[in-house]
Amino acid sequence: MNRRIRVPEVRLIDEEGGQVGVIPTREALAQAEEKGLDLVEVAAQARPPVCRIMDYGKYLYEQRKRSREARKGQTGGLVKEIKISSKIGAHDIDFKLKHIKKFLEQKNRVKVTVVFRGREVSHSERGRELLANIISALDGYAAVENPPSLDGRHMTMLLAPAQKRSPPRGD
Repeated sequence: MNRRIRVPEVRLIDEEGGQVGVIPTREALAQAEEKGLDLVEVAAQARPPVCRIMDYGKYLYEQRKRSREARKGQTGGLVKEIKISSKIGAHDIDFKLKHIKKFLEQKNRVKVTVVFRGREVSHSERGRELLANIISALDGYAAVENPPSLDGRHMTMLLAPAQKRSPPRGD
C-alpha cells in the first residue's frame, strides 16, 4: 500500500475501475495522493503488479461487513443430542420426535442415544428396533448419517437434515 510498493512500474486501475495502463509507481502514487486516496496493490503476482486507487479504510470496512454477512447465513451445523431409555413409552417417543423434527428444521444434526441400564444391554436388539422406528417416523425429515452402533452401554446414531428433493419435471 502507498509507499510500501517497491516495484518501478505498476498496472494502474483508477477509482472507478477503469484501466489507466502501465505507469511508473511514483506517478501512480501522485495520482492517488492528488485524489486523497490510497494506492493499493491488488495482484502482486502479475507482471507488472496491479495496483488500484481506492480508500483503503472503506475497503477494509466493506470486507469485514461482507464476512459478517456471510457468517450470518451459516446458521445451524450444530449437533444436538436426544437421549432415550430402552424402555421408553409410546407417548414419550412422540414427544422426543417433535424435538428431533424441530432441530432438523433448524438445520442441526441430531445424535440419538439409547441408554441401557443394568442388564438391559443384553437386549440391544430392543434399542435397534427403537432407532429403526425413529428413522421410519422421520422419513422425509432426516437422512441417516451414521447408522445405529453400540458403544458400551450406549447405542447411537446420527441424523442429518434431509435434502430437499426437486419436484419432478413434466417432460
